[in-house]
Amino acid sequence: MKNASVVLYASLAILASLVLAGIVAPEWLENITSNTQSFITNSFGWYYLGLVSVFVAVCIYLLVSPLGRIKLGKPEDKPEFSRLSWIAMLFSAGIGVGLVFYGTFEPISHYAISSPTGELGTDQGIKDAMRFTFFHYGIHPWAVYGSVALALAYFTFRKGELSLISRTLRPLIGKHADGLVGKIIDIIAVISTIMGVGTSLGFGAIQINGGLSYLFDVPNNIAAQAVIVAIVTILFMASALTGIGKGIKILSNLNMGLSAFLFLVVFALGPTLFILNLFVDTLGSYMQNLINMSFRIAPLNEEARSWINAWTIFYWAWWIAWTPFVGVFIARVSKGRTIREFVVYVLLAPTLISFLWFTTFGGAAITTELSGFSISSLLPEESLFGVLEGYPFSMGLSILAIFIILTFLVTSADSGTFVLGMMTTNGSLNPSKQIKAIWGIFLSGIALALLYSGGLQALQNTMIIAALPFSIVIAVMVISLLKALHKEEKELRSSQLRNTKKQKTAGK
Repeated sequence: MKNASVVLYASLAILASLVLAGIVAPEWLENITSNTQSFITNSFGWYYLGLVSVFVAVCIYLLVSPLGRIKLGKPEDKPEFSRLSWIAMLFSAGIGVGLVFYGTFEPISHYAISSPTGELGTDQGIKDAMRFTFFHYGIHPWAVYGSVALALAYFTFRKGELSLISRTLRPLIGKHADGLVGKIIDIIAVISTIMGVGTSLGFGAIQINGGLSYLFDVPNNIAAQAVIVAIVTILFMASALTGIGKGIKILSNLNMGLSAFLFLVVFALGPTLFILNLFVDTLGSYMQNLINMSFRIAPLNEEARSWINAWTIFYWAWWIAWTPFVGVFIARVSKGRTIREFVVYVLLAPTLISFLWFTTFGGAAITTELSGFSISSLLPEESLFGVLEGYPFSMGLSILAIFIILTFLVTSADSGTFVLGMMTTNGSLNPSKQIKAIWGIFLSGIALALLYSGGLQALQNTMIIAALPFSIVIAVMVISLLKALHKEEKELRSSQLRNTKKQKTAGK
């Protein structure tokens, strides 16, 4: 295969073993992942919270420091995509299915099922539910994505390195970035990526199945989910073969447009005034309590700690596991932007969109619950369709929602095969169709293996496990990036000083 590296074959061997275990011994795999997940969340929860908060601090530092003026590319490089298409692509790749799956379920769960503060079913419970939902989809995940993407874009387009995770560590490990150590780092990144994207594919298949079951009584089981995964695979493979400038760009713009339409319908025909008031109030509460939420680990409250493990730690692990995929992809489409522009848009634009989405769909779910129709009693994957049932043209809106989930799935998987192709062909910016096809098949295989071995819980367990080793890599990447940026800034200042002295000498 053209440009295939040892990273490809080693990663395929590891993943093939996992798929085989999911098929041959699903109960054993479920037990292993469950026990490992429990150990990690109980022993390393403090680590996840602290690390992600550090990434937020680093992004803010780069935003306000002189380093922000450095361009992700050569001085003459211009952005390849318009700002709107750029935002659509990074948003679709970075949030995608999670936004639709948890848009109604998370707020209603925090309000009526398991509260982060113990305030179930109260007015304060509504505020707490929305505040923690904002926290999980706010600047923290985008700081994780942004840190990795910045490092990759800087070293690839500014320093001319191959677009590989290992090459971002050259300032720290030198020639070892090209050797065995670098290969191991890239393998970890590939495993983390395919777990992250495969998990999202599984989530999407569950929700599409839930929607079809809710609307048309289609059986909600692994067989139906396998058919859905197969259909999604055919669609994203067809898209992947058209390249980033066509398939991914068109799909990203399409699902952003359809999502905006569904959002506007729910906002306009739902409890509009309540949604607006809830948005403003929650935004203020989010900013006011951000530091406290960032480090909340509840060492003396077992019930609160259990909630943090199930939600916050799970989310932080999900974002970390997604970072090699999202980071490589965002870096690929961000050439020509300055670091300051990058940080502003990557941190704030998707965060604001997420806040508006969750307030609208979460607010609609809560008001529906208060009206007497129990959204909280539905399965997680059915909650969105339960909310839409109370709207005019509910069947059409529900079918549209299923199509949006499908396009998000196809976009994420399409982007995933592209990124995995880059990572396993020595950083090729245009991996071959054959390589992308191989990764497309493995993405679907991983999703099916996890669904078969334990469903939703297996998906969540695997995310937390896959994130731990790569979180260490990200931390080192950030240190390497800061070291390289400070070195360049020092060289730029020295060069400017020399030029100033020459001009003064010439003037004399």
